[in-house]
Amino acid sequence: MLKIGLTGGIGAGKSEVSRLFAAHGAVIVDSDVIAREVVAPGTDGLAAVVGEFGPQVLREDGALDRPSLGAIVFADPERLKALNAIVHPLVRARSAELEAAAAPDAVVVHDVPLLAENGLAPLFDLIVVVDATDEVRLDRLVRLRGMAEEEARARMAAQASRADRLAIADLVIDNGGELAALAARVDEVWSELVQRAAVG
Repeated sequence: MLKIGLTGGIGAGKSEVSRLFAAHGAVIVDSDVIAREVVAPGTDGLAAVVGEFGPQVLREDGALDRPSLGAIVFADPERLKALNAIVHPLVRARSAELEAAAAPDAVVVHDVPLLAENGLAPLFDLIVVVDATDEVRLDRLVRLRGMAEEEARARMAAQASRADRLAIADLVIDNGGELAALAARVDEVWSELVQRAAVG
């Protein structure tokens, strides 16, 4: 089994790369998806978040009100730490379960947005970073996701710098251009990963 840590700053296109890897046959362990699962209604995770942040982070239907929680934690690094202290251990435990269920020769891609920020690189055999310039990422967040520029800049600033992510990369997937170029680069990287998994 080859354990890959896949990361990239918000707006870099990591989700698209994850989707392309999945199409090639990778086992995807998506931290964002798991992070939503562990705070779903009825979970201990949601109870802990409400205990920390109060009932105002709940919607009327009892689900987590992500925009309300986001407004709190992205404006205050200490509150973000408090949230991470609740959610991250739950995500790690569920990720380990999914990895354990994969085949021995699988390429397991852990899609981890905050890999660099949380010093998680040593947990993986290889780190793949999806990279795009800050200007390209900002444009995507504003134009494609409809974020206000100020919010987009705040979200980018809350993450590791581009240089910090590139410093931990074993392989870099440049996603500053067209989708066809991205798909071709993912094909190249996938071939290398499959070879390494076979050797391992």
